[in-house]
Amino acid sequence: MEEIVTIHCNNVRLEGLLNQQSFERGVVITHPHPLYGGNMENPVVEQILQSYSEKGFTTLRFNFRGTGKSSGMFDNGLGELDDVRAALVFLKDLGVKELFLAGYSFGASVNAMVVSSGYELKDHIMISPPMGFMSFDDVASMPSTGLILTGAKDDIAPPTLVQEAIDRWQISPQFEVLEGCDHFYTGCLSLLKKLLLAYLP
Repeated sequence: MEEIVTIHCNNVRLEGLLNQQSFERGVVITHPHPLYGGNMENPVVEQILQSYSEKGFTTLRFNFRGTGKSSGMFDNGLGELDDVRAALVFLKDLGVKELFLAGYSFGASVNAMVVSSGYELKDHIMISPPMGFMSFDDVASMPSTGLILTGAKDDIAPPTLVQEAIDRWQISPQFEVLEGCDHFYTGCLSLLKKLLLAYLP
């Protein structure tokens, strides 16, 4: 059962939902672009959350600054890096031993910058990293990235651009392209969850 929590990030207070199940493993889940209606209640975020929950993880999702009841203002992906780090520290302070990170769309791009900066994680998952919409030029290698998913019809996260980025980063995650799926996983949410459950330990 999720409970409302407040994550403190410098002078910003982030609205979060925590489901504490395990001190062994915990995941922070990030949402799509706030300026296009993205928030932690997004249907794809919900599927990611349910997948981790069914595997017994402690889960923490939150609204980026300026979204929902989170204070502050949208910061074009910069302040949002601190939001992700603050959420990971929140789990660590609870006593969670192994930290996981998963993000969808804009959330995946912010997470990528955090991971690229050298943040130590057990595993990192990207769902539809928006490479047709945002620059990933500043993202270096991300060795903890274990799974990347996108849709065959996703024009915001085109499979060809995602594959080019994987090659550039010189990593070897499991990379799955979901046939018939667009960026919003319309009609594909159950398939997305099936793939996540098959991957997660």
